[in-house]
Amino acid sequence: MSSNGKVALVTGGGSGIGKASALALAEEGFAVVVAGRRPEPLQAVVGEIESKQGRALGVPTDVGNPEAVRDLFAKTKRTYGRLDVLFNNAGFGVIDSILNGSFLCTQEAFKIMKDQKPMGGRIINNGSISAHVPRPDSAAYTSAKHAITGLTKSTSLDGRKYDISCGQIDVGNALTEMTQRMTRGVPQANGTVVVEPTMDVQNVARAVVFMATVTPEANVQFLTVMATKMPFVGRG
Repeated sequence: MSSNGKVALVTGGGSGIGKASALALAEEGFAVVVAGRRPEPLQAVVGEIESKQGRALGVPTDVGNPEAVRDLFAKTKRTYGRLDVLFNNAGFGVIDSILNGSFLCTQEAFKIMKDQKPMGGRIINNGSISAHVPRPDSAAYTSAKHAITGLTKSTSLDGRKYDISCGQIDVGNALTEMTQRMTRGVPQANGTVVVEPTMDVQNVARAVVFMATVTPEANVQFLTVMATKMPFVGRG
């Protein structure tokens, strides 16, 4: 892996979308900081990146904890000196990790990005199809994901003067450990339970790399990548 001289931080990076994205960003030449709750999966991702001559750092972090988040970003700055891309991906535990975690990480990323030279950076938020239309019985998750859309827009606006851009990727039915249940059936609004189509998580990882590497004067504000035949269009 040849270095592009840039640094990316991925939360929820030990598995699923976060892991796939961390590996893809490393392939693109980023030094990658991988944050997550469990040390073992983080070290596995770091080991995989380093085995291909990439640069990586694993930092066990509860993104809902302000002190842990401050420590995560301090370690990132101490190790690599800057931060170019933050992927707010952690999404387990709903309000604490999805909303509070994304807010706290965005706050710390701003502090680094606005003071570094060259100034600026890019923040990518993992939204969801649920940021547009809910599934049945998903009030907490759907509320958190709608809040992420508000955070994305506010961050995009407030970051302009610091050359910090912010975009949101909304994912539908990527096949990961968390979405295995799709293959067993998911409740629908009409009361039925239906097995929903899924897609390879690499489609999400490639989309994250695209969002992370558009030229500095461009921003991918919203991007939806989903299983072609999932019942999203037509359910709202």
